[in-house]
Amino acid sequence: MSYVVLARKYRPRNFSEMVGQEHVVQALGNALTTQRLHHAYLFTGTRGVGKTTVSRILAKSLNCTGPDGQGGITATPCGVCDACRDIDSGRFVDYTELDAASNRGVDEVQALLEQAVYKPVQGRFKVFMIDEVHMLTNTAFNAMLKTLEEPPEYLKFVLATTDPQKVPVTVLSRCLQFNLRPMAPETVFEHLGQVLASEGVASEPMALRLLARAARGSMRDALSLTDQAIAFGGGQLQEAAVRQMLGAVDRSHVFALIGALAVGDGRTVVETVDTLRLNGYSAASALEEMTGVLQRMAVAQQVPQAVSVSDDPEASETLRLAQALPADETQLLYSLCLHGRGELGLAPDEYAALTMVLLRLLAFKPAGMAEKKTLKPAESGALQPLPAAAVPATATAMPTQPAVVPPAPVPRPAPASIPAVRPAPAVQPAPAYTAPASSALAAPPARAAARPRPAPAPAMDDGWSSSYGSDVEFDAEAELDAMLRAAPAPLEAAATRPVSPAPAAVASLAPEPQRPEPPQQPAVSSARGDEADFWFDTVMALSDSEAIIALVRELALQSELVARTSDEWLLRSANASLVQSAARDRLQAALTQAGHAVRLRVEVGQTGDTPASRLAAAATERQRLADATMMQDPFVQAMLRDFGGKIVTGSIKPI
Repeated sequence: MSYVVLARKYRPRNFSEMVGQEHVVQALGNALTTQRLHHAYLFTGTRGVGKTTVSRILAKSLNCTGPDGQGGITATPCGVCDACRDIDSGRFVDYTELDAASNRGVDEVQALLEQAVYKPVQGRFKVFMIDEVHMLTNTAFNAMLKTLEEPPEYLKFVLATTDPQKVPVTVLSRCLQFNLRPMAPETVFEHLGQVLASEGVASEPMALRLLARAARGSMRDALSLTDQAIAFGGGQLQEAAVRQMLGAVDRSHVFALIGALAVGDGRTVVETVDTLRLNGYSAASALEEMTGVLQRMAVAQQVPQAVSVSDDPEASETLRLAQALPADETQLLYSLCLHGRGELGLAPDEYAALTMVLLRLLAFKPAGMAEKKTLKPAESGALQPLPAAAVPATATAMPTQPAVVPPAPVPRPAPASIPAVRPAPAVQPAPAYTAPASSALAAPPARAAARPRPAPAPAMDDGWSSSYGSDVEFDAEAELDAMLRAAPAPLEAAATRPVSPAPAAVASLAPEPQRPEPPQQPAVSSARGDEADFWFDTVMALSDSEAIIALVRELALQSELVARTSDEWLLRSANASLVQSAARDRLQAALTQAGHAVRLRVEVGQTGDTPASRLAAAATERQRLADATMMQDPFVQAMLRDFGGKIVTGSIKPI
């Protein structure tokens, strides 16, 4: 007798043998038990999940007569009566299977429907099973609509498809639809263990896990791969042989790559990729394995109890890497590996493409994290990075950027020296303008001085500027400074971060006087406004030096310094999603490197004066000044008056 492959030998014969489709089995079993039977069923799902199998079991349940020949409709077909045995062998005259992939025309469907007028010859019901029904033509669908809607009482339709979106809605509305889900790897793993135990084949658990993952939710694919692995291993299933057959990358190489990326070790990454090349492992398989490990790492970082060490021998290594790699870098690396698989076919060498995908994380790492800069408080109270010689040797993975020294202010010529240029009118701020103490609209003097003002643009001799944009631009920072100098003292204290100014269109302003340096903040402050100013300056210094990024930076920006002592600071944030232990610890480490060796506590609650609110207020004021300057420009007023022009909302941007 010829050998029967495992996928056919262990095809389920009744609903109790079905695995992974409990929702379909329960619905059909209850319908058969109560005999609330529909005339048309549609089974959808990917390949190898049991669509044809469910159809055959349903046909046996409808036509089973029992071992004694006196049985009726049942949810548990006996499997020994003539109807059950004939359906299993494919020779039951009242059960017809039509492959719509090769019989998709209207003639084939009409030939099938011609049999509907005749009553069953041997069984209780006629069952028409149309596989891959989405391949039928529109004419064929239209030909069977009437019969599908009102078939004879002895006729049942069973349709199966892998792409239900291609089935006309007129057909879907006439059927009960059941979606068969892809099998979970654990479900496939358990079923393969039972099959191999029945076959008497020795196997290693890790080999079965590799086959379960390679099946991608298809039980038929899993059994076919098992047949191939048994032949490849000479009657045994060993991990090394199965991994070689599948071309799967050893997880030890994947763990080495992720560990090297966590510490920024590019040399180990390149050497590991060379090892994969020498062993003949697929680059696509390497990225696929990495995405699987990174997904489990992300789960372990958010829900540690979801990773069971007892069920998976690799869980301990996954947990270790989850603690070593920050959550934001884990998400970034997962995205790079996921999208990098599409780049492998574009490169002349897939291993070179794999190297570029992995090194991209090191290139995207912010300089502050890659260099692990050590910060110390400067004499002026602002946080400044240490010189390159003071940085430890282990933190020099990326070259440090040289410090930018602001140039000396360049004297601007008097307006009388350039009579050919039409100066833009100055915007007069409201004399009675005041702002609440919690909102800030100007930058601290020390921070404003650190951003040099660019040289003015050259004047034009023809009375017009080289472009319309340069004729109406204004210096937002100069307008803010003028407004703040005229504002009361509380507004001057609530200063915010300035933006980099664009080149001025007309050099008609006198040099700005030097503003005095602010006094150094005391170790402990009692006034609420002083706490907000101190926290704003500290956060801006850490952000500019890239000591804090991503979630840590957002936590600092959206938090309010409630109280601080010499050894403990209390922050309050209104965004509960930002209050995470990992982000708090990294913010505390950045403060320690900046010279504030304190313990940080973060609570959730309503906030008032935060760095984020100050930045938002400053942006709003800059936009207001930009809108006012544009509306008061004579050229703009002439365009609006003479040509009926209008300013597009949102097109005015401060510089």
